[in-house]
Amino acid sequence: MIFTKEENTTIVFQENIELKVFLENLTKEYSKINKDNIIVNLFSFDAITANDVLEFLQLSNNHRASKKSFVLVTNKVSYDDVPEELCVVPTIQEAKDIIEMEEIERDLDF
Repeated sequence: MIFTKEENTTIVFQENIELKVFLENLTKEYSKINKDNIIVNLFSFDAITANDVLEFLQLSNNHRASKKSFVLVTNKVSYDDVPEELCVVPTIQEAKDIIEMEEIERDLDF
């Protein structure tokens, strides 16, 4: 598992591993990054579905409850195919933009 820290955001990436194992590893390592906004880069997974992305829902909900952003990045699943509370975007830049907007909203108490 690769963690890349940029200011108050951590980008999580994993190569050559099964999605279920990746999620288990992320859950185990979560305490190391739980104070940051999190971008989960899923580009290394060739065959990912909306059901696969739903596996991140609980972790996402827990993280967002602590007033931090949690964004999944994949161009294989549309945000229209997942629940509204799960943030899915097709590029890392869009994930960074979402986090910036959510930070502004939190600063303004929205």
